[in-house]
Amino acid sequence: QVQLVESGGGLVQVGGSLRLSCAASGRTFSNYLMAWFRQYPGKVREFVAASSRSGGNIYYADSVKGRFTISRDNAKNTVYLQMNSLKPEDTAVYYCAADRRGLSPSRTYSSYDYWGQGTQVTVSS
Repeated sequence: QVQLVESGGGLVQVGGSLRLSCAASGRTFSNYLMAWFRQYPGKVREFVAASSRSGGNIYYADSVKGRFTISRDNAKNTVYLQMNSLKPEDTAVYYCAADRRGLSPSRTYSSYDYWGQGTQVTVSS
C-alpha cells in the first residue's frame, strides 16, 4: 500500500501559476503509475494528467495541454503538477492517484487504487 499526500494548492489570480506536489510513502514509488485528477463540486473526478513509471510517457487532458506539466522524481518519491496560465475553470480540488497494476497510465479514475486527500486550487478573476 502507498500513502499519498498532496500540497501546493491555494489561491491564485487568472494567468498565474502553481505547482502541486504529491509525496508518496509506504512502497516503492517507481512501481506506480501516477496521475492527477480534479473534482468540481457535485461532479465526478476528471482526468488531468498521468505519468508512466519512468516518467517517459505522459498524457494530458485536452483542457490542460500546453499549460500543465506532470513530472516525477522517483528518488524523492514525489510527483508534481506544474500549472501555468491558470483559468477560473481550473478551480477545483486536485487529487493525485497511484496505480500499481496497470501497464500504461489510464485516464479513468477507477483504474487507480490509491488517492491523496486532495488540495484546493482556486483561480480568481
